[in-house]
Amino acid sequence: MRVPGLLAAARERTGLTDFGDEWFLEPLTVLTTSLAEEARLSVLGLELTRRRLTALLADRLRLRALRLAHPEIQDVEVSVAAEICGLPRTGSTLLHRLLAASPRLTSTLSWETSYPIPFPDEGREAEERKRRARDRARLFLEMSPEFAGIHTIEWDGPEEDVILLDRTFVSMSFDSFYRVPTYGSWLRAADQTPAYRELREWLQVLQWQDPERAGRRWVLKSPHHLTAVDTVLDTFDGCRIVMTHRSPVDAVPSYASMVASIARQYSEQVDPLELGPYWARRFTSALRAFAGVRARRPDRFVDVHFADMLTDPLGQAERVLAALDVAVDEADRAALAAYLERNRAQRHGSHTYTPEDFGLARERLERDFAFYQEVSP
Repeated sequence: MRVPGLLAAARERTGLTDFGDEWFLEPLTVLTTSLAEEARLSVLGLELTRRRLTALLADRLRLRALRLAHPEIQDVEVSVAAEICGLPRTGSTLLHRLLAASPRLTSTLSWETSYPIPFPDEGREAEERKRRARDRARLFLEMSPEFAGIHTIEWDGPEEDVILLDRTFVSMSFDSFYRVPTYGSWLRAADQTPAYRELREWLQVLQWQDPERAGRRWVLKSPHHLTAVDTVLDTFDGCRIVMTHRSPVDAVPSYASMVASIARQYSEQVDPLELGPYWARRFTSALRAFAGVRARRPDRFVDVHFADMLTDPLGQAERVLAALDVAVDEADRAALAAYLERNRAQRHGSHTYTPEDFGLARERLERDFAFYQEVSP
């Protein structure tokens, strides 16, 4: 699985040749090297990964061709109201989906993060892309049936914009799916400006396809943005960072459990005792960097606590909307309440684990994250 072969496969798949600016070759090379040397991929995992990387490269080719064919896309004005971030498993998904229910906001949808570019001769309803997204979600849950008890899958609902960033190969998705510590170290030190420039381009493409999004601001979400908070704020003028807070003592083991469920699709040698310490180090570093950005740019942040999301999700959502200058009206309240009711009906299964299952101890977590507990609003 070498870079030249992947590039050739993407060109053959699409019949296109122009990747445009090839800045992405550095992250792709770091990633593929780490996959080859560290990921312990199974035979199936290797094949799935090759297909995935080829598909991401094919989308880069299609993006370039689409923008050349439709230069008006570059004139689409993208306004991002908020990027929701925070550690994973902190209530950010529920908050994101509640805010996205507002008629005045919009979000990336799961099916379009998987298939963001129209197929040839496809109509505005995007029926083929939606069908593939449904099939993809069903297959994912067949391969990881326990995942439904950890995270609600909605093929047609709001989804993390980090999946669009996957096409830049600068994404936390990769060290969540695979054991790639060298890539993870590279990611923490990388300048992500080119990746976020392309994220804006992807949002332009999605907005161009759907005229109903005109005049609506985006509300986006991913823990990945903790790795590039300054870059997010520099890329999207007026964007607020909505930070969801939960004790890392609880959040880190929960995410390690989620990662273990995903990683087993690609490797038969997933060691859960490695996962906890790895993500504890990753998130310690991310939160320290976050604290520095927040101190320099305090006016760009809104805080939400996990406990409050559990007891008063609608009240918290309205409070955040007000902070984003959305004057909440009855249409907003009805939409938020309808989503909350649907979310309660969809939830099933249980998520059971202990820190020790993932090589962690509560006392060590409390000590390592004491700096965050002390400054968390």
